[in-house]
Amino acid sequence: MAKNKKSPFGISDQSKEFLKTYMNTASPIGLEFNGQKVWLNYIKKYVDTTFTDPYGTAVGVINPDKKFKVVIEAHADEISWFVNYINPEGLIYLKRNGGVDQQIAPSQRVIIHGKKGPVKAVFGWPAIHTRSGNGDKENQPKVETLFLDCGARNKKEVEDLGIHVGAACTYSEGYDEIAYDNLIGRAFDNRIGGFMIAEVARLLKENKKDLPYSLYVVNAVQEEIGLRGAEMIARRIKPDVAIVTDVTHDSTTPMINKNKEGECVCGKGPALTYGPAVHNKLLAVIEETAIKNKIPYQLSAVSRSTGTDTDSFAYANDGCPSALISIPLRYMHTTVEMINKADVENTIKLMYESLLALTPKTNLSYF
Repeated sequence: MAKNKKSPFGISDQSKEFLKTYMNTASPIGLEFNGQKVWLNYIKKYVDTTFTDPYGTAVGVINPDKKFKVVIEAHADEISWFVNYINPEGLIYLKRNGGVDQQIAPSQRVIIHGKKGPVKAVFGWPAIHTRSGNGDKENQPKVETLFLDCGARNKKEVEDLGIHVGAACTYSEGYDEIAYDNLIGRAFDNRIGGFMIAEVARLLKENKKDLPYSLYVVNAVQEEIGLRGAEMIARRIKPDVAIVTDVTHDSTTPMINKNKEGECVCGKGPALTYGPAVHNKLLAVIEETAIKNKIPYQLSAVSRSTGTDTDSFAYANDGCPSALISIPLRYMHTTVEMINKADVENTIKLMYESLLALTPKTNLSYF
């Protein structure tokens, strides 16, 4: 019996090392540059040129001299915390940097990115038998009651470590693998997107595909606080087409209402989104590509905005036909975000094949 051929869209050992390094490199909102350096170092072998913008969005370009411009995009930033106040006893109070969930913070380990380099710390939290609340109700973690303990016992000792107001703090937990080809880590939202668009560039290069347009592989900053990086880079590139990738909620875990969120399942393929910002004719090209290439996919709908960088590209300049390909994810905005390897491979394949299906003559007009 002949052995099954390994899929060319599978995650190679080299790619996995890049993914692990990239996932484990802190990229807090507004300070994404360390992760962007890792990403650029990997992708530069597969593109003709690279550039960055003033706020740190990183771009690799294939065929930079072609007039027609296509973007594939992800965002690089991860939610985190900012040091807000250091009290006389050396405890550190915080402000959110993006939509970080205070309920998961107690007892977590973090890295404070200070002026003298990274400093380890923990979210302190009183033992259960010492906490008091209102009657029988336990105190719940709130942003104003959470604090970090870095081992210092007064404010000067904290500052001697290079920690200052405004220093970013990221969780320590990184990439790991668990049963049945599931991957876990913090900030798969959306560094997995950055990984996938880099893999698309790699496959185009290694398979010697000659695209009839300029391809901009964009890893944008500051999505988590208002799609800001995409907003800036869309005005700069002025693309004709944009395909954005991000994460979406697996809705099969407890406490998620499918009536509200729709049905989406890890392992059943990328999700294609319907919504006002999504261009229906571009979406049709992608869906037809999935059917033709036997790529499993799911469907989702949004009522107004997608809440992703798709919105920034769609409404930039004179309007840019844009579509969103999302990868299902469990436990968003925690340290144990979970995705399935098959979804990663199928999302890469769908983006790759969709790019091969597109040309400057693809009819994206409604009229």
